[in-house]
Amino acid sequence: MSATQLASADPSQWPVAPGWQPLVDEFFAGGVGQRLLGFLQQRLDAGAVIFPPQPLRALQLTPPETVRIVILGQDPYHGRGQAEGLAFSVAPGVALPPSLRNIFKELQRDLGVAPPPFPDPGGSLVKWATHGVLLLNTCLTVEEGQAASHSGRGWEDLTDAVIRHVAQGDRPVMFMLWGSHAQSKRALIDAGRHKILVANHPSPLSALRPPIPFIGCGHFGQARAWRESSADAA
Repeated sequence: MSATQLASADPSQWPVAPGWQPLVDEFFAGGVGQRLLGFLQQRLDAGAVIFPPQPLRALQLTPPETVRIVILGQDPYHGRGQAEGLAFSVAPGVALPPSLRNIFKELQRDLGVAPPPFPDPGGSLVKWATHGVLLLNTCLTVEEGQAASHSGRGWEDLTDAVIRHVAQGDRPVMFMLWGSHAQSKRALIDAGRHKILVANHPSPLSALRPPIPFIGCGHFGQARAWRESSADAA
């Protein structure tokens, strides 16, 4: 079996940072988590190709105590070799998906930061994840060639719990909510304590359209200023 796809429906094979472990354990011990694991095992037994190989990688690379920014995606890329367990990120050497190209385009427009060298790191956002950016999809697995094929199977209960955990933490966090799906999670976030930025999704279908075009939203500049002001306050 390829290392780019899910090999097991056993969450003990999906490492997370210690700070996330109690939340993850509670989820998989409950009814929704158990049903999700049963569904994943059923699909694997049927020969389905499921991505990514490590569904909880965002929780492995970004411990809760390090989270400064949350970027919400919807579900993983469904092309072979693309998904690496982080929202919007692709494995090194993989051609950049259109949404990620627009993210790099806005980063360059806003802050003058050139796109990373290709092929390594290419479109991999691992460095963001290890520097306090939680790149969280709301659904964490998908079948090859079938977008949203695992939506509504239970992952959303876990990722909503993750969002609540961050939102209830001691430190203010910036949430970047791109597109209507991400923006539907606003109810989980206390806007009085946290900074919430909204824009259209970076997909070419919406990146230049109203009400808030992604290209030109200025979120990366706002994030830099916010992080600098937070550091000064600390």
